[in-house]
Amino acid sequence: MWVAIGSICMMFAGLTSAYIVKKSQDNVLDVLLPHIFWWSTAIILLSSVTMQIAVKSIKAKEMQRYRIFLGITAILGVAFALMQWYGFKILGNNGVLLIGKNSNPGASFLLVIIGLHALHVLGGVIGLIIMYLRVYFSKIRNYSAVPVEVMATYWHFVDVLWIYLLIFLVYMR
Repeated sequence: MWVAIGSICMMFAGLTSAYIVKKSQDNVLDVLLPHIFWWSTAIILLSSVTMQIAVKSIKAKEMQRYRIFLGITAILGVAFALMQWYGFKILGNNGVLLIGKNSNPGASFLLVIIGLHALHVLGGVIGLIIMYLRVYFSKIRNYSAVPVEVMATYWHFVDVLWIYLLIFLVYMR
């Protein structure tokens, strides 16, 4: 997991560095992020809280509570990604072209950076769904907290990564 996290960090470091370089060119317009991106931040922070409750629940062998909070975390992850998509829809409705011939390169970078992050969140949601289904369909009852702790590490990482990206994108405009 740590190797994957390191690789993801390097990818986003490269993307944010490229954005800084591109931003110095004259044809890059400032793009103001819609407020929905701030609301999505609250959602992903809340999902880290629910993920941590799920970890504590499995350690206490409170399986019903574990399932509930794992499910809530997955739902919040999907809500986060949908809010990100809606934020780009707002940008498009405000005339900010994200891709294509007349697009704003700054907006295209936003799409790539935020879109890749959302894909990482959705990858985490898939992992959460698999863990959730294993509770119901596994023939062997496994109360090990290790897989849940590994998933929580990834989940908290994408949370912290989003905070970094949001701060970066707000102060780099």
